Amino acid sequence: MRDRLGEHASAEKGDLTGPNPVDRGKYGSKIHLITERTGLPLSVGVSGANTHDSQALIPLVQGIPPIRSHRGPRRRRPGKLHADKGYDYAHLRRWLSQRGIRHRIARKGIETSQRLGRHRWAIERTMAWLAGCRRLHRRYERKAEHFLAFTSIACTLICYRRLTK
Repeated sequence: MRDRLGEHASAEKGDLTGPNPVDRGKYGSKIHLITERTGLPLSVGVSGANTHDSQALIPLVQGIPPIRSHRGPRRRRPGKLHADKGYDYAHLRRWLSQRGIRHRIARKGIETSQRLGRHRWAIERTMAWLAGCRRLHRRYERKAEHFLAFTSIACTLICYRRLTK
């Protein structure tokens, strides 16, 4: 049913949304993020709330832009990657090793995630900075490209604020 302006009377689900397994099945999105050691965002992605984190790792690593340095050629991949137990899969470990990226991924049932806490705080802090952006707190856009654009703008502002200090 449409109203007089041609808009739908009921809310539609947008692109890249899915039922959230921890929020009574409400549809939502998940922001995936790779940062460098101090918390500057390098690569960002959006998926449905029901998408497993491990499925976003390869596109995020491929999305890291070349990093300019004063000496030598541009770096096109990170030297080391820290991740929690959600990324503990043999195919991800193989994929990272084939690209020369050393990985430190907690193993399920063997290690605790406590040792990764000294590295994980940078991601958690950056996610808290993103949560401070009201536009990202609740997804208003139906198109995934628009939501990703606002997320990228927020990451750009984080980089700007951190690098101007």
